[in-house]
Amino acid sequence: SDLTGAAIFQCDIGSRDDRAALLAFTRQTFGRLDLLVNNAGIAQRERNDILAASEDSFDELINTNLKGPHFLTQAAANWMVEQGSGRIAFVTSISSYTASVNRAEYCISKAGLSMSVALFAARLARSNVQVFEIRPGIIRTDMIAVVESVYEERIANGLLPQPRMGESADVAKAVRAIADGLLDYSTGQVINVDGGFHLRTL
Repeated sequence: SDLTGAAIFQCDIGSRDDRAALLAFTRQTFGRLDLLVNNAGIAQRERNDILAASEDSFDELINTNLKGPHFLTQAAANWMVEQGSGRIAFVTSISSYTASVNRAEYCISKAGLSMSVALFAARLARSNVQVFEIRPGIIRTDMIAVVESVYEERIANGLLPQPRMGESADVAKAVRAIADGLLDYSTGQVINVDGGFHLRTL
């Protein structure tokens, strides 16, 4: 197979059958798995106060943002252990530790994903499989399009130490560093791609 090429496979990360089919396709197409990037994620369909948010919305976000990546990683990790090497990156969010009371299910799904990173990093370290967490801040994507102007105003008023919104390329550079093996002695590391949002300043 041509290891320099790209292949596309549609997958609902929340579906057990789809996850299995994705890995089967990868094995058939490339024969090995060197890097898994868990970047699939959704926002809730409607922002609702935590006192009114629905159980259906909670289930949808937990299934897609947490359960899906967790079990895809489990399957991929078994393959990587068998190979004797691999790298795994989880794209979480500042929402894993930042409470937004109108996005509770999103925050909870990302907080759970942060623990999944720690668990897999600890379990896989001796098997030469490194696991990382990339924690983006406010990144210009379709997910924030409806509130982008609000974020821009808050950033202009000092929300972030680095006074600009993040771009997809900022996250991609962190993924690239992991893929290139530049952080191979830093398993379990959290990489904050957030313009300094995580800094507590007084």
